[in-house]
Amino acid sequence: MNVRVSIRTTTAADAHPPIAHRDATASGQKSSHSADSPGVIAPPPVIYLAALGSGFAAQPLLPGTPVAGAVRRPLEAVLMLGGGALARSFFREFARAGTPISPYSKPTTLVTSGPYRLTRNPAYAGMALACAGIAVVAGALWVPAPVAAAVAIIERGVIAREERFLERVFAEEYRRYERHVRRWL
Repeated sequence: MNVRVSIRTTTAADAHPPIAHRDATASGQKSSHSADSPGVIAPPPVIYLAALGSGFAAQPLLPGTPVAGAVRRPLEAVLMLGGGALARSFFREFARAGTPISPYSKPTTLVTSGPYRLTRNPAYAGMALACAGIAVVAGALWVPAPVAAAVAIIERGVIAREERFLERVFAEEYRRYERHVRRWL
C-alpha cells in the first residue's frame, strides 16, 4: 500500500486574501493589505470560545453554583435567544449590504441598519449573551468570569481597532454614526 502525504503551509494572507474595493489611495493604487484590515488580535468567535473553554475547564475546581429552576429557564431563553438573534442579525445585515463579514477584510459599506441602529456591535454583544446563556444552561456559573475577560479583550483588541479603522475608511460618516449609536447595548 502506498500512502502519499502532501503538506502545504499557509500564511495569514493566504487565509484571508485581500479583496478589491471601490476606494484607492491618492495615487490610484490599492492600498497595502495592512491598510485594508483593522488588525484585530483574533477572530471574535475564537476569543469567546477560548473563554468558554477556560471557564468550563476551571468549573470542576470551583464550588457549584446552581441556578434556581424558576429563574433558570427564563434566563436561559433570554440569553440564548437574545444573543443568538443579535449574532444572526449581524450576518443578515452584512449580507444585505454586500460587505465582507471577516474582520480581516476591508468593509465596502458602513452598516447602520437593523440592530446597528441600536448598537455598533450586535455580533459581539450577541456572542457574549449566548456565552452567558450556555453557562446558565450548563449550570456552570463560573464560566461568565472568563467571558467577562473576553469582553474586555474584544473591547480593546477588536472593537477599538475596528473603530479606528472604520473612521479612516468612512471618515465623517462613521464619526456621525458613532456619536448617535452606542458601542454596546
